[in-house]
Amino acid sequence: MRFNKVLNVVDCHAEGESGQVITGGVGYIPGETMFDKRVYLETHKDDIRKMLLFEPRGAPWHNANIILPSNHPEADMGYVILESTEYPAMSGSNTMCVATVLLETGILPMSEPLTHLVLESPAGLIRVRCECKNGKVTQVRFINQPAFVYHRDKPVEVAGIGTVRVDIVYGGMTFVMVEAKDLGFAIDPSEAREICETGEKIKRAAAEQLAVKHPINPDIPGITNYSLTGPLRREGGQLISKNAVVVSPGRCDRSPCGTGTSARLALLHARGEMQVGETLIHESIISNRFYGTIEQVSQVGPYPAVIPAVAGQAWITGLYQMGMEPTDPYQQGFTLTDVWQRSC
Repeated sequence: MRFNKVLNVVDCHAEGESGQVITGGVGYIPGETMFDKRVYLETHKDDIRKMLLFEPRGAPWHNANIILPSNHPEADMGYVILESTEYPAMSGSNTMCVATVLLETGILPMSEPLTHLVLESPAGLIRVRCECKNGKVTQVRFINQPAFVYHRDKPVEVAGIGTVRVDIVYGGMTFVMVEAKDLGFAIDPSEAREICETGEKIKRAAAEQLAVKHPINPDIPGITNYSLTGPLRREGGQLISKNAVVVSPGRCDRSPCGTGTSARLALLHARGEMQVGETLIHESIISNRFYGTIEQVSQVGPYPAVIPAVAGQAWITGLYQMGMEPTDPYQQGFTLTDVWQRSC
């Protein structure tokens, strides 16, 4: 065996959504902040993302995170998120995986029943509370960076579909959000393929027709995700709703999506349907749950915003080393449109 690159990988998922955590083998990544390191990885070391996430080693539903030391005086650790088509500024399910791996593998010390962490993501500092019992992280609750609405109730013309009413919301990633009833979906697992195909069309149309630029960091990508939202209901004083997030290159997030939950909180607050201190039980297409709470209101440039907190759980499923043999013909991996809707 003569690997020219070896990565130490901890396989993990948060409510079904893959989130590999790379604990070694990447080497030094320059940059003062995690956003700087994200840019460096994207522009100089994108082969790592392709090795991890593209076939034959990866798959469309894989995500990864690289743990890196942080220069921020408050941060315990930093991480950069890798997805199939982008380097997101923030991801909730990936944050849950990172916190779980840091504590359960002993990279950072675990204290029971609660461990508090400060992690630096490319979006900024993320304060995390981990409930722990018998060496297991039983819940990860993080306070996200502010979430806000760019556009409400805007018409978008979509080829083959017609006029679609959309909202554009930032929750750590930028989402085009559409109500399921407007498109006739029930958000059932049997609809997953059609939800993805429709979502990719709407996302591309919205990105072409509605301009967005993050007011603090204009280098944060524009519209990259799609959220199909179910009706909001109250049961016993609790807010409950289902959603299906379509992640590029065209597949459903298996979890309720942490940044999507954050965006949903901002939209519900802007509509007057949810208040500070209330919690939304947010279900995915496969009916698992995240718990999203509006901690307080805020402001991001010209946009009224909320500070979201999102809670869920992650599980480690394996530990291994991934290597690259120098004669392997797929050094950069590959994608095929049978399962990757678009070329990555």
